[in-house]
Amino acid sequence: MAFPFDTNYASLELLIEKAKKKMPRFAFEYLDGGCNENINRDRNTSELRDVLLRPRYLNNNYSEANMETELFGVKYSAPFGISPVGLQGLMWPNAPEILAKAAFKHNIPFILSTVTTSSIERIAELTEGKAWYQLYHPREEWLRDDILDRCEASGYDVLCVLSDVPTFGYRAKEIRNGLAMPPQLNFRNVSQALARPEWCLEILKHGVPSFKTMEKYMDKNMNVKQLGQFMNSTFSGRLNSDRIKAIRDKWKGKLVIKGVASDEDAAEAVRLGFDGMIISNHGGRQLDAGESTIAVVKEISEKYKGQIKIMMDSGVRTGPDVARALSCGAEFTFMGRTFMYAVGALGEKGGDHIIEMLKMQFRQVMEQVCCDTPEELQKFRVK
Repeated sequence: MAFPFDTNYASLELLIEKAKKKMPRFAFEYLDGGCNENINRDRNTSELRDVLLRPRYLNNNYSEANMETELFGVKYSAPFGISPVGLQGLMWPNAPEILAKAAFKHNIPFILSTVTTSSIERIAELTEGKAWYQLYHPREEWLRDDILDRCEASGYDVLCVLSDVPTFGYRAKEIRNGLAMPPQLNFRNVSQALARPEWCLEILKHGVPSFKTMEKYMDKNMNVKQLGQFMNSTFSGRLNSDRIKAIRDKWKGKLVIKGVASDEDAAEAVRLGFDGMIISNHGGRQLDAGESTIAVVKEISEKYKGQIKIMMDSGVRTGPDVARALSCGAEFTFMGRTFMYAVGALGEKGGDHIIEMLKMQFRQVMEQVCCDTPEELQKFRVK
């Protein structure tokens, strides 16, 4: 059997092991960690993997698995996409461009974060405007409107408004490593970077990572401390119904809220006219005492499916995890860490590798349970 990826790294565990050896420790810990004691990060995946599927081997009506999934009028090749991730270029140089190009090639959605290291315009160029954009809501209305104008001019059609960062999560390793706000360099970080020569060479090739989308609004002479203060003061705008209404009135494309984690917020999202919601707890990086995302998906999908598109991230790692999430009522899934582990392990080849691997894993589950389309996976869940 021919495999369309490097068989030396045929599992997520092998990719993580490789990434850990290639990335500076501070960068790997930033990617890998949750908040506080990592309880909700781990709960997300463990409770998702408690979901069981029951195969129908003697199903005479089964033909073949078709992974294609339509979302907001676009037919994607699989029911998963790439979550927004902050500071991607710090974890692996040029990571957002690597992943955006792979997503476009394989016809899955890529979501660009406001606080990552490629610009709105550059990612639009690489994806012919087919990427999505995640907005950290800024305090100033003029700044919000300028970012939205740039997205519209670049061809973005789906805007994700982030709701679950009213305050930054307490992440002890990031505080120790100087990656909290304001960020700082220290001897530990420098020595860890020098111990990873390939990472250093890529940094030299692509340049020191920075908040490319936000550069337009920054003083070019800011030092590291001033940069942190700028980011803290700029993105301290808690979402409320008035701010959402202003975005809904201005934005002409599809509007998605990311970070829904309760029935009450789901009901409000429907009332405010969102086209979709991503049930998410930021990968367990914000509230360690929160519920798992799959628990919320089960509750919300029963009430609101058909009124709004229900998607999920946080805890989804593999093809079988995608199938589990869809069987519980999610209509689409997103992953962040999985894609970044792959790029950290394999660099430029990581995007293609992980998408091919996930597609093969997901298709195998569909074929094993005898499911024709992703939408039908709910029929196979063990209640």
